[in-house]
Amino acid sequence: MIPRKSLYPSFKVLIVDDEEPFIRSLSIALERSAGINNLTRCQDSREVMGILAQGGFGLVLLDLNMPWLSGDKLLSSIIEEHPEVGVIIISGINQIEPAVRCMKLGAYDYFVKTNEEDRLVLGVNRAIQMVEMSKEHKEIRSRLLHDRLENPEAFEEILTGDKSMRAVFQYLESVAKSAMPILITGESGVGKELFAHTAHRLSGVEGPLVSINVAGLDDNVFSDTLFGHAPGAFTSAHGVRKGMIEQAAQGTLFLDEIGDLSVTSQVKLLRLIQNGEYYPLGSDRPKRMNARIVVATNQDLDKKQAKGEFRKDLYYRLCAHHVHIPPLRERKGDIPLLLNHFLGEAADALDKKRPTYPRELETLLANYPFPGNVRELQAMAHDAVSTHKAKMLSLDAFKRKIGSMTLPAHDHDARDVPEDESVFVSSKSLPSVHDVTDLLVTEAMKRADGNQSIASRLIGISQPALSKRLKKMKQGD
Repeated sequence: MIPRKSLYPSFKVLIVDDEEPFIRSLSIALERSAGINNLTRCQDSREVMGILAQGGFGLVLLDLNMPWLSGDKLLSSIIEEHPEVGVIIISGINQIEPAVRCMKLGAYDYFVKTNEEDRLVLGVNRAIQMVEMSKEHKEIRSRLLHDRLENPEAFEEILTGDKSMRAVFQYLESVAKSAMPILITGESGVGKELFAHTAHRLSGVEGPLVSINVAGLDDNVFSDTLFGHAPGAFTSAHGVRKGMIEQAAQGTLFLDEIGDLSVTSQVKLLRLIQNGEYYPLGSDRPKRMNARIVVATNQDLDKKQAKGEFRKDLYYRLCAHHVHIPPLRERKGDIPLLLNHFLGEAADALDKKRPTYPRELETLLANYPFPGNVRELQAMAHDAVSTHKAKMLSLDAFKRKIGSMTLPAHDHDARDVPEDESVFVSSKSLPSVHDVTDLLVTEAMKRADGNQSIASRLIGISQPALSKRLKKMKQGD
């Protein structure tokens, strides 16, 4: 069975012109040069408003001089009755006055038929992107305002009850059908690949999701992997090799660890996104990309740009839609949910009975910063179940993994205290070491829910030392 060709853009584009040869040539140019194939043709200007009333249109390419109804009149009617639909005027007259008039009425752009075809195609592409962004912004506002999620089943693999994660879901659902790239960022272990799979499911495309980890690929391997090669391209190239772009046709191309891509390869990726075309190695015939691009990284791309390690123009192309996944330490309410899931998962894999665990375990984990995020919690759970023998799950396996719970440097920086400010009020006297120690111990006991073993780990002292301090504080009261 031949797969049905996917349509681009997601909305319909109406071409209105009384000259059938021009409609035909423009349709061919749009599909050949930009992959724009979701086209509807109309030669009778009197039918335009009825066609638009059927819905699903986002852009009209409108001839200015036509019998029955002129482009001017139609433009005014479209703007009034369908303000969400963009209009580009295409005229045989190269005059300033009509162009200015149409732009004042609300047209996106004005082109002369005799001008270069490439310029017209670029203008249509710009208009499509503007319409897409406008639709997406409205959709995002609507979903966030009404706390709406149309396809909750698409997110079943991502376990969470956190409000910030739900907002991420709503945003991803709003932009998933766009043809623009999606940039997914987040620390290692937060589940960026799961979000890429979810974006693919929500996109509605019929092709596959093809994933590539680009970290460590040199420029030649990157080019061959993505673009493929023709016979004789290099010594061992005896036949045709389809690149990952071609394998992802009608689907999604997912490039993981994009922050580690070499600068030379970044240039090639930028050209691919800009032009929508690529050349297999050893071939002088271009191929069109027919896949949506999703990329992910755990790198700080702003810092890499400042160091000259990541191109700014590529970054702005990739972050048309930016999905940032918060780390586990910022959504600690998800820990019990994930812990139960991973314990059950490990028990099934090891053919063991699902263990119960002491109440203190959730408190212990809630005070750990999880530098490895969800993946680290999963590894902890599997390790604990693998060594589990008694009815109640022991805390020892988790304590061994956690070690000292004194917070690492990046967590100390998260106190929301600017570098040029102090945690102390300059107009007041400094507290004594005794007072500060008491405050620290009190806060540790609060976070540990009264558990001295956990509290001592939080502040990096032994449990006997903490117990002794607590007794002194009690005596002082």
